[in-house]
Amino acid sequence: MTPQPALVGSPPISKERPIAIVTGATSGIGRWIALGMARAGHHVVVIGRDRARGIATQTWIDQQVPQARTELLIADLSLLSETRNAGRRIADRYSRISVLINNAGVFEPRPIATEEGHDRVLATNLLCPFVLTQVLLPLLVAGAPSRIINIGSSTSDRAQIDPDALVLGRRWAMRRAYSQSKLALMMTTFRLANRLRGTGVVANVVHPGLVATGLVRTGGLIGLVWRGLALTALTEEQGADTALHAALAPELGSVTGIYLKNRRATAPNRQALDPGLLERVWQATERLT
Repeated sequence: MTPQPALVGSPPISKERPIAIVTGATSGIGRWIALGMARAGHHVVVIGRDRARGIATQTWIDQQVPQARTELLIADLSLLSETRNAGRRIADRYSRISVLINNAGVFEPRPIATEEGHDRVLATNLLCPFVLTQVLLPLLVAGAPSRIINIGSSTSDRAQIDPDALVLGRRWAMRRAYSQSKLALMMTTFRLANRLRGTGVVANVVHPGLVATGLVRTGGLIGLVWRGLALTALTEEQGADTALHAALAPELGSVTGIYLKNRRATAPNRQALDPGLLERVWQATERLT
């Protein structure tokens, strides 16, 4: 049986602090995003799969921000059931949240099925962020003005998508699976942004840049190419910058449905501007979840 997500080391809740939820926050740019939100005075819920890394992240934040308030939520965000349970645990504890940053993601060289039967790339990069956002949406509306930031990828810029074939099956290929999942994430974000207009909740997508993280964990030619690219890539701290800008910049508090690179709104894949296609991708994602 899958363990239930649990909040670890919960400190007293500060009523004066806005609540920020950061997924994939125990490594990579997620750690730096969580640190930046703590520095900005947020009460940060750090979500990760590994308890030891989560506690280490809390300690690391506390060392740099002595007045920080963090909580650790242990959950596998490749599983829809754990993702729903994680959202419900947050909803049981809080009546409102100010920021949700869906950062958790995977890039894999071969298809791996989760115990629920989903492709892990699709589940982690699209289905679970979609589910977590839906569960937490009432808290975001209650906490308005509030923000949803989904971490995208420039691989979506040239991706193709068929809403009737989000599950690639025999067409699965490493780059196709990743880029399509990130394009679908962008499209569901834009569809949500349209739906939420007038509520005080904004929803945007951020490309963090080419960042030297552990996202690609493989050997062979793929691993060699990635290690070569990493030599000129952004640091994890630099990679967190645009996400933090989207989460904190006053001028973006009422801006919704945009794609940010290097802190600037940029043109997305043209498919993400087609209202009919957005609706079809939304409905397909709903069916899968």
